[in-house]
Amino acid sequence: MHKRIEKNAASIRTFRIMTKDILTNDTFRTLDSYEHHRYISILEHSIHVSFLSYLLAKRLSVDPYSMTRGALLHDFYLYDWHDRNPESKTGIQLHGFKHPKIALNNAKNHFDINAVETDIIEKHMWPLTLHKLPKYKASMLVVWVDKYCSFREIVDRETRNYVKQLVLEVYSFGDR
Repeated sequence: MHKRIEKNAASIRTFRIMTKDILTNDTFRTLDSYEHHRYISILEHSIHVSFLSYLLAKRLSVDPYSMTRGALLHDFYLYDWHDRNPESKTGIQLHGFKHPKIALNNAKNHFDINAVETDIIEKHMWPLTLHKLPKYKASMLVVWVDKYCSFREIVDRETRNYVKQLVLEVYSFGDR
């Protein structure tokens, strides 16, 4: 077991409790079939961003419930963004601009989400979406956690190994 996972076993248990309804949702689990970044699925990325957000929220005295759940749902868009959009006249994929709204609609259709969670999902691509400035501290933190996790997932094999082990641990619902 990865040392960081072993060290955070109690936090992983709490994370599971806070997010179990999302983690066990069949539609949410389909995110594992879509590649997000090279070698990492959307599900794996979302859990990575959400768990790191949870740890940060505890440390910074930010609402961990909303920050964790909003972060888990931030990329709940249910398609492979690497595929060209056949509906686009130019063939240009505007995924970075469009997916927050799609993720928000999916989140609202499957879960009861609050204002902070809504803001996190809708505005996590800032500053790309300049007109969508994050309103809450939790939203701004998830913006930066998302970018940090994405960078690490792309360039660092050890991070990818950690994320895969984290996901296995999060989905092992028996307490250890």
